[in-house]
Amino acid sequence: MNSIASYCGTPPLPTDLFLRWNLDPILLIALAIGAAVALRSARPRLMLGGVVVLALAFVSPLCALSVALFSARAVHHILIVAIAAPLLALAFPGRPPRFLGAALLTATATVTLWLWHVPSLYDRALAHTVIYWLMQVSLLATAVWFWRELFAAPPVPATLSAIAAMAQMGMLGALLTFAPDPLYVVHVATTLPWGLSPLADQQLAGLIMWVPGILPYAVITAVIGRRLWMRTAAPA
Repeated sequence: MNSIASYCGTPPLPTDLFLRWNLDPILLIALAIGAAVALRSARPRLMLGGVVVLALAFVSPLCALSVALFSARAVHHILIVAIAAPLLALAFPGRPPRFLGAALLTATATVTLWLWHVPSLYDRALAHTVIYWLMQVSLLATAVWFWRELFAAPPVPATLSAIAAMAQMGMLGALLTFAPDPLYVVHVATTLPWGLSPLADQQLAGLIMWVPGILPYAVITAVIGRRLWMRTAAPA
């Protein structure tokens, strides 16, 4: 068993996974503050939904499981950037973006997501708490920023941004799926108790990002496209 001890603890075994709740008091206080702010916001259900998703990602045993399995980390990141972030963005809508604003934010969110999947940076994040939280905060912040501007943008640039975001998530998933060797040293010895080789775990992570990971983007693209079609089809 790998001796790594990340913010979420040591890699769990299948027999003790459901005992591995993260009860970090600072985290719980931050989530409680988020819930209190949500109840006072203009759209409390949306923001509270985002806080609940973040609690699932960081408090539930998923946090510990993501230390053992890269595939669980893929689920963890999807919860943050594709579910919690758009809920928080809808709770605090932004102004229409300036020229090229949507494209710039799409690029920023994409670069942030891809950078944290560079093996050396990813391995360091799991080994050091400060870098771990830098990863999580930057992923959430750039994703919320991206979704706020996307929801505020006119239909055409919003649709193009959503399609671009969906494509980059799929490309990252495909890269991980078809990589011939395991990329992340930190998971080399942590996957075997779960019946997966490091390469199989990495391939599963890629498939998660490639298929279910793009679904939120596809749904939002379809909603925006439908609104655009209804607007153009409406009688003058």
